[in-house]
Amino acid sequence: MAKLTIDQIDVAGKRVLMRVDFNVPLDSDCRVTDDRRIRMALPSIKSVIERGGRLILMSHLGRPSGKGYEPNLSLQPAADQLQTLLPNVDVTFVPEDCIGESAQAAVSQLGDGQILLLENLRFNPGEKKGDTDFAAKLAVYADVYCNNAFGTAHRPHASMFTVPRLMGDKPKVAGALLQTELKYLSESIEDAQHPFVAVLGGAKVSDKLGAIENLIGKVDSILVGGAMSYTFLQVQGVEIGNSRVEEELLDKAAQLLEKKPGQKTEIILPDDHLCGRDFSADTEFRSFLRGIPEGWMGLDIGPKSVEVFHSYISGAKTIVWNGPMGVFEFPRFSIGTRTVAESIVQATAAGAVSIIGGGDSAAAIEEFGLNEQVSHVSTGGGASLEMLEGKEFDSVNVLDEA
Repeated sequence: MAKLTIDQIDVAGKRVLMRVDFNVPLDSDCRVTDDRRIRMALPSIKSVIERGGRLILMSHLGRPSGKGYEPNLSLQPAADQLQTLLPNVDVTFVPEDCIGESAQAAVSQLGDGQILLLENLRFNPGEKKGDTDFAAKLAVYADVYCNNAFGTAHRPHASMFTVPRLMGDKPKVAGALLQTELKYLSESIEDAQHPFVAVLGGAKVSDKLGAIENLIGKVDSILVGGAMSYTFLQVQGVEIGNSRVEEELLDKAAQLLEKKPGQKTEIILPDDHLCGRDFSADTEFRSFLRGIPEGWMGLDIGPKSVEVFHSYISGAKTIVWNGPMGVFEFPRFSIGTRTVAESIVQATAAGAVSIIGGGDSAAAIEEFGLNEQVSHVSTGGGASLEMLEGKEFDSVNVLDEA
């Protein structure tokens, strides 16, 4: 899946249209509160401008209605933050419309080593629809297309798929961020060293069904935590109290737990649970071995399960983690998730390749201050999960092969 990268293309004097993921959180005053996604895109941004390219950045932010300009979802704060990160570079921003006359004029006036950030793509309904007319107006801006936005790589939107498709023989390449994600979430998994352990958690079995089905037969063990584990435990006849269950998925869960002849993958469920009376940070809590009585709900894996999960992770050579073990946002129910993170860090230090899915897993390991001590933390929650499901992305397939 190795793709031609922006570093391999001569960009001097050329206009480069780069799709980035600047979908950053904003406070009530529309100031960026976490610029990680902007910082992650900087290597490829610098690669273009330092080699004399003319860089046009495009992104979405939030969930606009698609009916035009919405001031509170403008990319102006992202442009301001990018300018702060690159104080010696000319960063231009044109508000309200990414394909209007002002945007077209700004593109034509762009000089070597300068950056233009276009307004929020999703202000136009054509972005999410993959509209050809909308994409054509973006495609004419540039001599080179670069996909540096893994977070939306699973979406066949105009900027991700239709634009490069319309650029004909012009170079269509991957940015460093996208290439790194492909390396870990595709190549490292396909060529994994064993023992290969997947740790899956989170609220819903339905979110992880595809990943479990794809990983069975590829990994040695799947450790299941979080609220999703209670659907599996109910299938086994374990009392789960008031814990969350997806009744409509009980049959599917039973099928997944049924080991097929010759199947090497084992699914490990928690044996004990840290429970609360209700879903709150300060609820009464206690641990239960195996079953959970009525009036209690599982909010984290218990101490025995923590030890079991640690033993599997510590012996692994490849580890994929997607989804927390409990409600890690509540300190008393964060122990399972934190221990998994610490176990993965220890295994990484011992030589394992560790891949952390985006979303809550990335948020958790960053909150614990351990994100720099694993092999890779994905920038895309939904995209990383779909890649774990073995899905192919049109937005990646359209890029030039290395």
